[in-house]
Amino acid sequence: MSHWAHLLSAAAKVNLLVLVVSAVFSWSSLSDRVPEFALTKIEESDIKDDSGKEPITEDDADPEDLEVFYPTHQWQTIRPGQAVPAGSHVRLNLQTGDREAKLPDSENGKRDTREERRRKRVDVDSNSFTSQELKKALAKLKESEKAERKAHEEEVRKKFRPIEQLKEEFEKLNVKMETDYEIMVKLISKFNSSASTLNEKVAALYDLEYYVHQVDNAKDFLAMGGLRLVIDGLNSTEATLKEHAAFVLGAALSGNPKVQIEAIEGGALQKLLVILATEQPLAVKKKALFALSSMLRHFPYAQQQFLKLGGLQVLRSLFRQKGMETLHVRVVTLLYDLIVEKMLLEDSQHGEQTEEKIQQYRQVKLVPAVVEQDWCVVVSNLLAVPEHDTREKVLKMVGVLMAFCKERYRGDQALSTTLSLLRSEYEELAAEEQREGDKDGYFKELLGSVNTIIQELR
Repeated sequence: MSHWAHLLSAAAKVNLLVLVVSAVFSWSSLSDRVPEFALTKIEESDIKDDSGKEPITEDDADPEDLEVFYPTHQWQTIRPGQAVPAGSHVRLNLQTGDREAKLPDSENGKRDTREERRRKRVDVDSNSFTSQELKKALAKLKESEKAERKAHEEEVRKKFRPIEQLKEEFEKLNVKMETDYEIMVKLISKFNSSASTLNEKVAALYDLEYYVHQVDNAKDFLAMGGLRLVIDGLNSTEATLKEHAAFVLGAALSGNPKVQIEAIEGGALQKLLVILATEQPLAVKKKALFALSSMLRHFPYAQQQFLKLGGLQVLRSLFRQKGMETLHVRVVTLLYDLIVEKMLLEDSQHGEQTEEKIQQYRQVKLVPAVVEQDWCVVVSNLLAVPEHDTREKVLKMVGVLMAFCKERYRGDQALSTTLSLLRSEYEELAAEEQREGDKDGYFKELLGSVNTIIQELR
């Protein structure tokens, strides 16, 4: 009996060693995200066994009682409490409800034997190991990890060089890495130089538009005097210079309150309205309208000045000028955005800053001016255009103006006829969308907008 007891004790110790070393490899592999050896966690279950007791899990079992699962190349059932080595294929048998595991195939297509895999995990030469020996083994593993990590860092250093070294090498090659600020200084200088040709000035403006899109660059652009130069460029007799100056101005103004304030104080609003009111090429007016939109959005003071300077009448004149049809939907979109912008702010939760801004917007009498200048009809007439995208924007604007233009729209027979035609057209297109499986398609949305307007006019 003593002989058998000795053998059982030795086997238990070997199992314990395999468990501990596997756990160490599991910790090591998780830290490097390289899953080599780990223990697979047995999920807890509320299902009890036939004896009425809950099954033993790895967390509940004593480490001495844990049994190591030795996978083969055939699927085997994992018993409760067994520790599964990492790298094993584990599956849930849907027919029996048991968890099963097996060895994976090696990368070269050959299969390792169980004994070979066990020798890879740990070298079992003796029947017993002291705690000191285990500590030494763990220390060696940690030293090995540190060495591998250090080697990886050295490899990265060899592949990539620090920015200081790159700058030195570029300087030796007479190639200088310039900041955005330095580039903008050169571009402004080129644009402002009397020695520069027209093409060089246009090229400088073209490049500047790219940089001033960024808020910080636009502020730098303002600080270095660039904004003043492009505002003056709006007075140029050269159409291309005027066009690109307006383009740069619009890019710098977008979402940048500081630049917006400086621009309106610098007279940019008046110059843009002059361009839109006078005879200019379409390309120039398009960029001027872009710059105007960038200045007015989220800037109630600019909107107030726009109305005082007759800005609505200027935009209205674009509908009477030939060849400006592409600007019509842009104008409607701008007015829609300005009206909705104010409505959303008034409906939002009021804070101290919001209240101040609401007071500013209350001084902007945009909707009364729109109704007074008969924009109701100007907008609704655009529903006759064939482009669906334009119709979508116009329908939104008509929906917003409905509260102010309802009586005007009810007496407009042309609008009633147009809405009926649109409803028929979009009913067919929406039905076709549904047949193709698109239940909430684009044309169904447009049909909903048309039906809403028709319903409100009854």
